[in-house]
Amino acid sequence: MILELLKNPKRLFLIDSLGAMLTLFGLIGILLPLKKWFGMPRQTLLLLAVIALGLAIYSGCCLLFVKRNWRPFLKIVSVANLLYCALTAGMVITHYAQLTALGVAYFVAEIGIVCGLVYVEYQTIAQSE
Repeated sequence: MILELLKNPKRLFLIDSLGAMLTLFGLIGILLPLKKWFGMPRQTLLLLAVIALGLAIYSGCCLLFVKRNWRPFLKIVSVANLLYCALTAGMVITHYAQLTALGVAYFVAEIGIVCGLVYVEYQTIAQSE
């Protein structure tokens, strides 16, 4: 998979942008209306949604406008993704008493998926240098 991404590393910007949009949809379209099933407070969901929107826009702009020297932009995306995961984990810990088992499972799964993407991003950067 990483070898395939090395041929066209800008695909990672597409994957990241689509993933952030999927996260945004999940937060606004599913978790917010069904808050009682997940337990995360509304303000926290909105904060995470705004960050996901920012990540989607940034990755989308990188996909469209970065022609060469994509490594520093991908590093920024990777660090931002890690910070998003850290913030999400912090919110899970902070609001753990309010979260349902489904809410904990959702956020743990999201963190796992995003961390997996960060691993692929770092491997792609490392193997391209």
